Amino acid sequence: MGPQTAVAPSKEVKRGGQGGARLRSSSDGSMYSRRGVGLTNNNSSSSSPVLFNPKSVLKRPVSTEELQRPGGPYIKKTFTIVADAVGWGFVVRGNMPCHIQAVEPCGPAAAAGMKVCQFVVSVNGINVLHLDYRTVSHLILTGPKTVVMEVMEETEN
Repeated sequence: MGPQTAVAPSKEVKRGGQGGARLRSSSDGSMYSRRGVGLTNNNSSSSSPVLFNPKSVLKRPVSTEELQRPGGPYIKKTFTIVADAVGWGFVVRGNMPCHIQAVEPCGPAAAAGMKVCQFVVSVNGINVLHLDYRTVSHLILTGPKTVVMEVMEETEN
C-alpha cells in the first residue's frame, strides 16, 4: 500500500496559491468545513480526506481599485449572517480582493442573500479588500457567531 496523507480535523491544511477557506459543514462533509482553512472532500471511499482545488468562479481578475471606482459596475451590499450549528454556509477564496467561491443553498449565507462571485469588502466593520482569504476567514472564524459582511456585486446590464 502506498503512503497516505491524513489530515486531522483540528489541523489546518496549508496550501500555496489560491486555496479556499470553507465556512460550513454539509451533511456529507464534502464541501464545507467550519474548522480551519483547507480543501477537503470526505466523499471518497478512503478514510482520509482528498485534497482538491476547485476552479475559480470568477470570469476574470478584478482589482480592488476597480471595485472602488466611482460609477463602476459594482454595487455594495451588506449581509448579517448568523451561524447555525455547523457554520455560516459559504466559501471564501482569493487574494486582494477575496470573493465568495461557493454558497451552500440551504445555509445561513444563502438565506441572507449572499451569492457566488461577490467580492468581500469588510467583515464586522474591518476593511478586508487588501487581505488574503486566510486572514479573512480567520476574522470570521474567530469572531462572533453573527458576522456582518459588506460585499461588492457586479450590476447586471
